[in-house]
Amino acid sequence: MRTIRPDSLTRQVYESIRASIIRGELAPGSLHSVQELADVLGVSRTPVREALIDLSTQGMVRFERNRGVRILQTSLHDLEEIFALRLLLEVPAAYLAAEQITDAALRSLRKEFAAMERAAAAENEPTLMEHDRKFHGTILEASGNRRLAGIVDRLRDLVLVRGVSTAGRSRSLGSIVEEHREILGSIERRESAATARALREHILHTAELLLSQDPEGGARSGAVRWADLLRFD
Repeated sequence: MRTIRPDSLTRQVYESIRASIIRGELAPGSLHSVQELADVLGVSRTPVREALIDLSTQGMVRFERNRGVRILQTSLHDLEEIFALRLLLEVPAAYLAAEQITDAALRSLRKEFAAMERAAAAENEPTLMEHDRKFHGTILEASGNRRLAGIVDRLRDLVLVRGVSTAGRSRSLGSIVEEHREILGSIERRESAATARALREHILHTAELLLSQDPEGGARSGAVRWADLLRFD
């Protein structure tokens, strides 16, 4: 039997707490002690505290002196900032990816797209979004900067904490797939500017739909101003 290394245990605890926050099992605004979470997970306090420190750096929780840790709610302003960051990171990365993507990476991208098509046909939103993440991650890694995929993944977690999604609400699963089809086609043709434009429009469309359907107050425009800097016309 393999011994679980302390860093592996911390990672497992991190993933468990992160998933509970995203699913809403640890509700936004709720307050928890380190000991409480350790008891629920059946581990000691140390890996829980280390995992919470990592989550706090990502804006998912906040330590409160002598009280515990609070689960944070992603605000509308946070959403604006998140999508502004995604535009600034992913659009230039897509441009580079189309220039230098390898055959192996292109096969991976086609595989993720095919999985998205199957999920959309089955009306399986969780599976579609899982492969949507991998599709974007493949593009980011193909740009030559592997760290970008992890950064964008964490940004997407914060959107999920908000509890909002466009899938099956303001657009169908099929329409999400079609937006990715355009991105894939541009990359296959090695058209850098077209790939950047397609990804820009996809992220911008997602942001506008999410912000307009949010119950707190309708469409906002702060994040989308950044898109004007990334037109690649």
